[in-house]
Amino acid sequence: METNENKVNHAYGAEQIQVLEGLDPVRKRPGMYIGSTGSRGLHHLVYEVVDNAIDEALAGHCDKIYVSIDPDNGITVKDNGRGIPVEIHPKTGKSTVETVLTVLHAGGKFGAGGYKVSGGLHGVGVSVVNALSKELIVEVKINGKIYRQEFAYGVPQTELEIVGETTERGTCVRFMPDDAVFEETQYKYDTLEHRLRELAFLNKGIHITLEDKREDLQKVKEFHYTGGLVEFVRYINKNKSPIHDDVIYFEKKQGDYTVEIAMQYTDAYVENVYSFANNINTHEGGMHLTGFKTALTRVINDYAKKSNFLKSKEDNLMGEDIREGLTAVVSIKLPDPQYEGQTKTKLGNPQARSAVETISGDNITIFLDENPASARIIVDKALRAQRAREAAKKARELTRRKSVLESTSLPGKLADCAEKDPVKSEIYLVEGDSAGGSAKQGRDRKTQAILPLRGKILNVEKSRLDRILSSDEIRNMITAFGCGISNEFDEEKLRYHKIVIMTDADVDGAHIRTLILTFFFRYMRPLIEKGYVYIAQPPLFRIKKGRREEYVYSDKELNERLEEIGRSNQVELQRYKGLGEMNAEQLWDTTMNPATRTLLRVTIEDASMADDIFSMLMGDKVEPRRNFIQENAKYVKNLDV
Repeated sequence: METNENKVNHAYGAEQIQVLEGLDPVRKRPGMYIGSTGSRGLHHLVYEVVDNAIDEALAGHCDKIYVSIDPDNGITVKDNGRGIPVEIHPKTGKSTVETVLTVLHAGGKFGAGGYKVSGGLHGVGVSVVNALSKELIVEVKINGKIYRQEFAYGVPQTELEIVGETTERGTCVRFMPDDAVFEETQYKYDTLEHRLRELAFLNKGIHITLEDKREDLQKVKEFHYTGGLVEFVRYINKNKSPIHDDVIYFEKKQGDYTVEIAMQYTDAYVENVYSFANNINTHEGGMHLTGFKTALTRVINDYAKKSNFLKSKEDNLMGEDIREGLTAVVSIKLPDPQYEGQTKTKLGNPQARSAVETISGDNITIFLDENPASARIIVDKALRAQRAREAAKKARELTRRKSVLESTSLPGKLADCAEKDPVKSEIYLVEGDSAGGSAKQGRDRKTQAILPLRGKILNVEKSRLDRILSSDEIRNMITAFGCGISNEFDEEKLRYHKIVIMTDADVDGAHIRTLILTFFFRYMRPLIEKGYVYIAQPPLFRIKKGRREEYVYSDKELNERLEEIGRSNQVELQRYKGLGEMNAEQLWDTTMNPATRTLLRVTIEDASMADDIFSMLMGDKVEPRRNFIQENAKYVKNLDV
């Protein structure tokens, strides 16, 4: 980290800590402050504390961050920054440490002189972590002294006191989430690992260590990337095949805006462009992403025309042609980011667009001019995508629903439901015709539609859109849903607000499920993001003893039930190898009846993590897939072969 150039030379004391409002509302409505009280909110507590350390790093005062999941599932976060100021705050009359930890929106990022650039999606600060923890201990090393204060449920339990002397500096926060607030309190190492690795990529030079100290889970990893975004792109592409060796990279400042971009093309057929503003993953894009895409489309078209790759001056490559197979990370750091969108992850600052567009245009032009061989490969890729797009356009016409009068445009295999309100309608994607037959007979015809799928659908990870749209099974799904795909996706036209994947509980069923999810992720991602996709949970066994009959869904549950009712010759045990072995009534009772069924909702915690997994599982490279299986085989409790 180039600390001398990055340092903000403003004073950092009590007067830079601005107080906006009290802390009382947090425990009443935690979801408003951390997004949810589920797993996402639980992990967000860690990110809030880490963000404070990252802010110190952005200002040039910190280069080491340590995070541990402690044996009791608490969290410890240490940094070697300047330490939270300890003097009395002029507005609260309390120490600045206590003010930061007990007053909402009290932090250096809200004042005029604390931080020039700061992260943190909600910006609510460590006070929210304190409010939602049954205990929190803070230690600050500053001015040669070690200061310590303890809290419970956001309330101070001790005064800030000096407990020792030191030559070090920094802040250490240890907290234990309140299990009365959170639906689950078990931290996931992989989730924290992904975010901390991302932060290390986005802030080149910083050392971030993550350690799991829990029994039987001990592990430690360090993230340190001097290459920053270049290494980030190579990491994203590790399961893909780049078509040119060099990663295009540039970083430049325009006014108060710092733009950093890395990009590389692969032989894939989908784009993977990730955008960040002050280290926040802007899932919904925004002005900075628009600026990048506009510049890229203009520059590649200009180069293609200048080099006579296009047939005429009127012939233009579309943005989607140019971005096929592109992996890119667009990062902007700016003061006072304005976020919009449903999840507040869409950057709205208009100046961000012009800064990114100008810097991207200039630097991509330089790269193409200086690297004609790579430029030719990139343009050829876009030209092939253009031809495929024209072919896909013709195929896509077959998937579009016609007018209401022409209801025959729906697939012939679809047994539609009578309900026309999408909110009350659901569709089951069922593996095999026999199971589809049982599902059609057993369903609630008013609200449940059935679409049987024959065999394994096409692996979209290895196919271009024109070939994908020639697949009957995929075309049937698109037509039945009615909402279109890719950039034509229209949520308003979705005909079912529950899309349930119902496959056999075996390896083939899991493969079919993964193929369907890969298609949704690549071409209909909003279905997953908005929570419309579910996985049915059919039973594995039927147990019958006398008049008592019940279904169980795992080997563990089977053993528990058999112990309970007693193992004897009077017990009839049926093992379901597939959905087709159940009759219509059994399928309804176990898997389709809303009153008794179990459905798993499919979610995407992070798109780049999901992209990595889909590329690895469904792509062409065998080695990463083999390594993944070898590394994770020990975690498999029961493999149904």
